Amino acid sequence: MHQSLFDHIEKFITLEPSEIDTLESCLSLSKIKKKEHVLQEGQICNTLYFIVKGCMRQYIINSKGTEQTLQFGIENWWITDYLSYHNHTPSHFYIQAVENCEVIAIEKPTLESILIQIPNLERYFRIVSQKSFGAAQMRIKFLFTMSAEERYHHINNLFPEFVQRVPQYMLASYLDFSAEFMSKIRAGKI
Repeated sequence: MHQSLFDHIEKFITLEPSEIDTLESCLSLSKIKKKEHVLQEGQICNTLYFIVKGCMRQYIINSKGTEQTLQFGIENWWITDYLSYHNHTPSHFYIQAVENCEVIAIEKPTLESILIQIPNLERYFRIVSQKSFGAAQMRIKFLFTMSAEERYHHINNLFPEFVQRVPQYMLASYLDFSAEFMSKIRAGKI
């Protein structure tokens, strides 16, 4: 049931069979419908989500009332609001299913208990957090150093299937330009 998570964990650490059994007993698979939110601004985030199937996004609503996508998560990625989760403070973000999703949701008290029982998992979550932070740093670098057109071509070259998978207005907001500008780039008018 949770094989994709265990396969992901095994890329970074080795778990004993008894540890797998312990972890398995604490996990449950949830289905999230397309456009459904698992977190809204103002709520306290107490959950980490491992995406088994589907695509999710984290976004804000800016001062103009426009959605601004900050992060996408696809299969075998984790998504959460780390600040709210860690500090137990109201979130500034929304997390929404872009597609129908299957996720493994781990509540904070459950994870804390698991980490005491399976200390090696601390290493796994540290590595995942570092990779996530590194990806966020690179995104900021691209926003500061590339033109809008360069950002589009960069992501399209790296992840062509993903570019076709997500709604274009969400991708445009992630790349920090309008859907209209995205249409012009895709049509070769820019």
